[in-house]
Amino acid sequence: MNAKHPASAVPVSTSAAPLASPTASQTYSYCSLSLDEPGSTPLAEEVALAIAYNGISQAVMLVTPTDLEDFVTGFSIGSGIVAGADEIYDIKLSGAGSARHAEVQIANRAFWNLKTQRRQLAGSSGCGLCGVEAVEQALPDLAVLPGAALPPAQWLEGLRQRIGVFQPLGQRSGAVHAALFMDATGTLLLGREDIGRHNALDKVIGALVRQNIDSTGGLAIVTSRCSLELIQKVLRAGIQTLVSLSSPTGLALQWARRHNLNLIHLPQHSAPRVYSPALENQA
Repeated sequence: MNAKHPASAVPVSTSAAPLASPTASQTYSYCSLSLDEPGSTPLAEEVALAIAYNGISQAVMLVTPTDLEDFVTGFSIGSGIVAGADEIYDIKLSGAGSARHAEVQIANRAFWNLKTQRRQLAGSSGCGLCGVEAVEQALPDLAVLPGAALPPAQWLEGLRQRIGVFQPLGQRSGAVHAALFMDATGTLLLGREDIGRHNALDKVIGALVRQNIDSTGGLAIVTSRCSLELIQKVLRAGIQTLVSLSSPTGLALQWARRHNLNLIHLPQHSAPRVYSPALENQA
């Protein structure tokens, strides 16, 4: 139970903005409606990743086949399967093509809690709560954050343009979301991409854990719609500020205010909008 997270057991990328794997996109042909003017274009790939904990199948997620160790780590923490990195003992990846497998060894305590939840997920790129069997599982009790100062306004200036370096796959093929982490100095430290918006955030959380990066004073950034499951993931990861390039849902906002999470929307053509916690008494 006291074993350390095996940082050396799973290779850790040292690249802040990793290039897309050759398997992340492939080139496909197309033509116009008149069946002439043939051309070709790269399209993002997705694979089915089956995740098993201590030999028991738990989830099948459709993911972009890059940074899978980061994804499995972040998924395990962000979904509440483990309480922290110290409960993940080993991750082994296998498979090829469109079928991949992740065998994860976790602490007995976490595995016991997992079995009592009786969860069997069938993941997709559009839903982060597939397979949840009860409302209590979709709306769990999570710890309230201690609270953190809002980031300086200059940290967010030109952010939409600056994140492009962390979106090589998106710029090449489109069809993917990005999540990023900005540290306590306002530096964009790392980014991850995936067809699933929650998958991209899982990868960032996993990268922070696996590289032992302190998230104190930093913030997570998502390019996608900000819905409830993203709020839950950053709360479980202990990240105290979330910036979304798209609007949050009402439920996401309610949860952010209730749990003392800084939630900021960065519209495309107007100033940042701080939704919480400073405005917690407004409707």
